[in-house]
Amino acid sequence: MAMAAASASAMARRAASWPRLLLLSHAFAAAAEPKRVLVPVADGTEPVEAAATADVLNRAGARVTVATADPAGDDRGLLVEAAFGVKLVADGRVADVEGEAFDLIALPGGMPGSANLRDCKVLEKMVKKQAEQAGLYAAICAAPAVTLAHWGLLKGLKATCYPSFMEKFTAEIIPVNSRVVVDRNAVTSQGPATAIEYALALVEQLYGKEKSEEVAGPLYVHPQPGVDYVIDEFNSVEWKCSGTPQVLVPVANGSEEMEALNLIDILRRAGANVTVASVEDKLQVVTRRHKFNLIADIMVEEAAKREFDLIVMPGGLPGAQKFSSTKVLVDLLKKQAESNKPYGAICASPAYVLEPHGLLKGKKATSFPPMAHLLTDQSACDSRVVVDGNLITSKAPGSATEFALAIVEKLFGREKAVSIAKELIFM
Repeated sequence: MAMAAASASAMARRAASWPRLLLLSHAFAAAAEPKRVLVPVADGTEPVEAAATADVLNRAGARVTVATADPAGDDRGLLVEAAFGVKLVADGRVADVEGEAFDLIALPGGMPGSANLRDCKVLEKMVKKQAEQAGLYAAICAAPAVTLAHWGLLKGLKATCYPSFMEKFTAEIIPVNSRVVVDRNAVTSQGPATAIEYALALVEQLYGKEKSEEVAGPLYVHPQPGVDYVIDEFNSVEWKCSGTPQVLVPVANGSEEMEALNLIDILRRAGANVTVASVEDKLQVVTRRHKFNLIADIMVEEAAKREFDLIVMPGGLPGAQKFSSTKVLVDLLKKQAESNKPYGAICASPAYVLEPHGLLKGKKATSFPPMAHLLTDQSACDSRVVVDGNLITSKAPGSATEFALAIVEKLFGREKAVSIAKELIFM
């Protein structure tokens, strides 16, 4: 009887503990569940802002969905024609995720991208619901003024936006001339060159300051945002072009999206004719972090038939490894170097492409710091951007804007580069 009573008592204790264990199990499951982030895009969206938001939040562990706000029914599917001729393929449509819950909805800017987001009724409904439920929502560049303010979602809040759109803020909004502004559950920012800072602020809001600092480390962001960029130059030569600079930007599965898109976006802003070439077996490549589906202009085999004033590669792994094993591209780079014509690379590509193929011989260069040991000459590896004659290299996603601006300076002159830097809100 005593044993039976003890057994019954033990069973009762276990039964009583089941609800608590179940709750703990659910709590652990909830803790393991990644934060969900929606990045809506539309025709005319600023690609650097969309990519930086998706990339950085992905690094933090968020589950990011890039969804097109453009209406269904056309023959383009999920293709988005972003600003500066960049073609992206979204993960899905905003209309298809209307009933889903997100921890953050973050709007990139660009025009007419911000206006196209504004006119998406489903997105408006979703962001208003997010705000009503004290959920986190954000916008950058033109989107705070053109989209959020139009929807009445910045009333009584401090906010910023692209400087020339600040006049669109109503009297109910408190304008702040700052690179990133956080007020309650709204985060706003100014432009393409503040996109990484903005994305890191979003990481901090979702995960805390420690996580934001952890994510920022490998990006090698500029230690003093808003100041001039610096080029460490050796053996200075003039980069000569006959007419409009012809620039080749190769891309591969695993290329770093922020680095690729900064090159494409900024060089096209400056007036260069940028050709994006896939080294894969099709035009569509899948980038490294968020796995953006980027559509190249041509295949690299077609590019090999043309002449370029500059060939410049983004980094990212395994993208750089694919570059290094693509004979057509390597032959193009060697021909470029032998002809004393400019070529360059950022992040993993100096170490994984240029160094093993002898394209850094006798040159100063930098690269992604954890890979710097692969360079024969490491004397310039602390620099963010290095130019040695016709070679230019840089170190990481956080220096991608400086890298592109330095190229603009070499191709178009200092005045043009400074003008673009100000347009981007880099300085």
